[in-house]
Amino acid sequence: MPRDRAGSFEPQLIAKDQTRFDGFDDKILSLYARGITVREIQGHLSELYGAEVSPDLISRVTDAVLDEVREWQSRPLDPVYPVVFFDALRVKIRDEGMVKNKAIYVALALNPDGEREVLGLWIEQTEGAKFWLKVINDLKTRGVNDILIPVVDGLKGFPEAIASVYPQTLVQTCIVHLIRNSVSAKLMPFRL
Repeated sequence: MPRDRAGSFEPQLIAKDQTRFDGFDDKILSLYARGITVREIQGHLSELYGAEVSPDLISRVTDAVLDEVREWQSRPLDPVYPVVFFDALRVKIRDEGMVKNKAIYVALALNPDGEREVLGLWIEQTEGAKFWLKVINDLKTRGVNDILIPVVDGLKGFPEAIASVYPQTLVQTCIVHLIRNSVSAKLMPFRL
């Protein structure tokens, strides 16, 4: 670090005793989230910033986020949620060097104040009522004592899975799924 006699030198880009500039970790995470490998991230940062970054540094940054994700996924929840939307999304995910289609299970709740809150995300190969039962049990162990109205798609066995954990709840089929299913049905042509 350059010095001057008065000791008034202040670096502009990277502060004194700082090893990385602000937002650098976010850039690594953004690239990693797009499915880019550690070696590709290393090459990309070298091209953009002329910075030689070790694969170990990239792994440390991504591992730190994984710890935060695990902490978020196991956080305690409110005892009652008026409405919880349950659905699974099909997403392409890089797994063991290959891109695979997987189901991301989502539990999105409206809390008593009317604000949306993601209760959790779970990854599995396919969507099924058996895994939804695990999700519902996970919510129960994290402190959810009651769900007044769970909103689900038309997956067979899903309402029964919810009723086994929350027997007093009133299961509602999502209106979007109801409309989609009714429109996709073949209608008989009318004769005049």
